[in-house]
Amino acid sequence: MSLNFLPICQQDLKKLGIKELDIIIVTGDAYVDHPSYGAAIIGRVLEAEGFKVGIIAQPNWRSTDDFLKLGRPKLFFAITAGNVDSMVANYTANKRPRVVDDYSPGSRSGLRPDRALIVYANKVREAHKDCLIVLGGIEASLRRLAHYDYWDNEPRRSVLLDSKADILVYGMGEIQTLEIAKRLKSGESAHSLNDIRGTVIVRKDLTLLKDYKLVPSFEEIKESNNKYNLAFREIFSQMNPFSAKSIAQKHADRFIVQLPPAYPLSTDDLDRIYGLNYARNWHPVYDKLGGIKGFETVRFSITSHRGCCGMCSFCSLYMHQGRIIQSRSEESILKEARLISQMQNFKGTITDIGGPTANLYQASCGRWKNLGFCENKSCVNPSQCKNLELGYKKSVELYRKIAQIPGVKHVFISSGFRYDLLTEDNAEEYLTQVCKFNISGQMKVAPEHIVETVLRNMNKPYVSSYEKFLKKLDKINTKIRKKTYLVNYFIASHPASGLKESLELALYLSKRRINPEQIQDFIPLPMTFASCLYYTGVNPITSERVYSAKTFKERKMQRALIQHKNPKNRQLVREALKILKAEHLGKIFLK
Repeated sequence: MSLNFLPICQQDLKKLGIKELDIIIVTGDAYVDHPSYGAAIIGRVLEAEGFKVGIIAQPNWRSTDDFLKLGRPKLFFAITAGNVDSMVANYTANKRPRVVDDYSPGSRSGLRPDRALIVYANKVREAHKDCLIVLGGIEASLRRLAHYDYWDNEPRRSVLLDSKADILVYGMGEIQTLEIAKRLKSGESAHSLNDIRGTVIVRKDLTLLKDYKLVPSFEEIKESNNKYNLAFREIFSQMNPFSAKSIAQKHADRFIVQLPPAYPLSTDDLDRIYGLNYARNWHPVYDKLGGIKGFETVRFSITSHRGCCGMCSFCSLYMHQGRIIQSRSEESILKEARLISQMQNFKGTITDIGGPTANLYQASCGRWKNLGFCENKSCVNPSQCKNLELGYKKSVELYRKIAQIPGVKHVFISSGFRYDLLTEDNAEEYLTQVCKFNISGQMKVAPEHIVETVLRNMNKPYVSSYEKFLKKLDKINTKIRKKTYLVNYFIASHPASGLKESLELALYLSKRRINPEQIQDFIPLPMTFASCLYYTGVNPITSERVYSAKTFKERKMQRALIQHKNPKNRQLVREALKILKAEHLGKIFLK
């Protein structure tokens, strides 16, 4: 064992002189000790505060053996499905089993169970009766209340009930998990943890709450789409940490209680978290198993910020990381870049400096620190709010300073860009810098669609903004005498998109000679706005009816129209054109 890693077996505990762990983290991912992996961050944050922490990665859930190998923790088991919801990790948009899992050794599939939180928690209960269980990670965040589940095609209860866990952490989770650990260590019981922001608990009654929103129960939303929309609207409106109330939702004879979101982390907090003693590698036990492919793309990357103020309907960020941008300091990032530059296998290329949206580093608003975001107003749609300050000057300075670090040859940005924030003159220096020095060959942007009704339901800017960006990019390319190639991301079968809308998109792309490879088949992720549109067929805010493609055949035809140049799609294209009575377009689509 390398002592740079958290212990994963009894031999490790002996080498470290640890007789009993305080907390054991169970994760559905392979153990990679790097700040792009949630389990590693939580483990290092707890370790830095003096807690003894172990990791059980991808345990065999068919027996209790792996859940017994580190013993029983003094405080609790912390369970996460991993960096991706386990159902998304295991199944495609057409509900077929995935053949690879890049978070597993050798990209082998089948090493994490479906509904991993529930399976792991129940195995922990079987192995360690009455041991406390804390849920966290993206799967916990998006399934914390009653939610529509695409794979069951119906609402499911809060995962807190099905897992029989004691408390659930939603959001990024460092502060909440640490507070839980400290309070349990001080002698408090799990039942006294009634006031930790960013957590969800189960209670028999609501006497503990002073001010809360009671939303329709699980039983009500399962029977009524109108009740589902009402519940979603209330939950969606209570995500501002500075004004949110607690949410209570009855499930049979108990209440699921969501406490208000955790406050955004300060720059100092982020700097401290990303400056911890990560091994920055997968655990050596995976060396002979093919390593972890998913780690290769982030091995030499740097997370510069968290959060996204875009609020795209299909994205889970709003309900997980939140709308408020939280940025690290320049010095913290430079320190990490220097550390990477001295790593033995570093070849000179920082592969990414970014976050959910690359060009939102150091973005700020005067409201965010004390008031949070505007309740009924977007930061970016239909246009950039005048109070949103973009951190382009600081970003340019940062990229240039990193490039001057000895051993660093290239500083690239592989995160996606919010193109509608790059169209004005105040973005020209930033865009010039990025195109000239910080794009390895392809710049990632996500127009997603071109039809207004679809874009409106996606909460994405209209195509005019995309075309304005293309003109700006052409101008920059001429100026720097270099071609910046775009990787355009599009979504097929998003709510409001039928065959007609997909045909419009296909014609637009054909006219522009864009042959898109990055097509994502829409997946209604739990607790996202788009999943509500998909399930109920009604916009929960405007009450407008919204069409969604529900059959795999239509979903395949929508994708085939967009990718009509692929010979494998010819028959589906023919069928789609016939349905649309547009066979005359075969001369364009069936060349």
